[in-house]
Amino acid sequence: MTFNVGVIRGDGIGPEIVTEAVKVLDAIGAKYGHEFKYTEILMGGCSIDACGEPLTDDAIKAALSSDAVLMGSIGGNTSTSPWYKLPADKRPEAGLLKLRKSLNLFANLRPAYLYEELKEACPLRDDIIGDGFDMMIMRELTGGLYFGERSTVEEDGQLVARDSLTYSEGEIRRIAKRGFDIAMKRRKKVTSVDKANVLDSSRLWRKIVEEVAKDYPEVEYEHMLVDNCAMQLVKNPRQFDVILTENMFGDILSDEASMVTGSIGMLSSASLNDTKFGLYEPSGGSAPDIAGKGIANPIATILSAAMMLRYSFDLDAEANAIEKAVKLVLKDGYRTIDIMPRDGSTVKQVGTVEMGDLIVERL
Repeated sequence: MTFNVGVIRGDGIGPEIVTEAVKVLDAIGAKYGHEFKYTEILMGGCSIDACGEPLTDDAIKAALSSDAVLMGSIGGNTSTSPWYKLPADKRPEAGLLKLRKSLNLFANLRPAYLYEELKEACPLRDDIIGDGFDMMIMRELTGGLYFGERSTVEEDGQLVARDSLTYSEGEIRRIAKRGFDIAMKRRKKVTSVDKANVLDSSRLWRKIVEEVAKDYPEVEYEHMLVDNCAMQLVKNPRQFDVILTENMFGDILSDEASMVTGSIGMLSSASLNDTKFGLYEPSGGSAPDIAGKGIANPIATILSAAMMLRYSFDLDAEANAIEKAVKLVLKDGYRTIDIMPRDGSTVKQVGTVEMGDLIVERL
């Protein structure tokens, strides 16, 4: 089979880690008889440099004509990069928000999985992590505060800033259904996170989630306030399977969950729309301080490519093969610098390219 993949290499370490993910995809193609055709798409700081804006209409068209998009990292050093002297709507991250909205990528999947081989990197006590944890944060991605009306005006001699948080019934229902669908493929539990004791938007969120839950009698579900969820993630992360939540809460909780695993460099993500189309990217940033040094961890991007195979192309066996290869490399004692153990364990430090080569070898 032939699949058309849009490739956004992005900024900072993005080009390095995407190169390794493409290498792994090509190995999958050779092993399983698939062909991946790649279309290069500019977005972020590199697009500003080349085109004067973070995302062009042509780039959106190229993404729409792809079966899925694989992305690296966007942005640079906010204190030194000239990109951040531009208006907010012209900065690198504005391109990402525009792309999500243009492609209707409303469902963001952020897995947080603790590898047995990386337990020493987890900041939590052994009695808390036990045999490890495996959760999926399902974040609504195109509504809420990040896309609401905003303004800063002068009133009575002082500046007043406003940001609007708005959710419709339809927006909540579609992300809730996607969350319960994912739970059906996992351990059949959904924790819906809101702030229903304060916010009207959260009270509507809770009402719609309860309606959707009736269509999934096999799935256990519960409601949890966001502040309690933030505590529970460090108190007992093993209790969670699928965490379903709105945009800003999901942004914060997914970053917290990523650090509980010990390294954001290990965590993949997917952003999906109503079809099989998805945008796949690592959870970490562009890390401009290490760009070009050959030490960035490509595993999150490689695992994002595995998610692309699973959710956009229905290639479960191929996705499983990549995930197994990653575990084998870790079991064999190879680490990039960000996941080197602190307890004196004997492992071998490798660079970006060598880590990609090792995963291909295991495939």
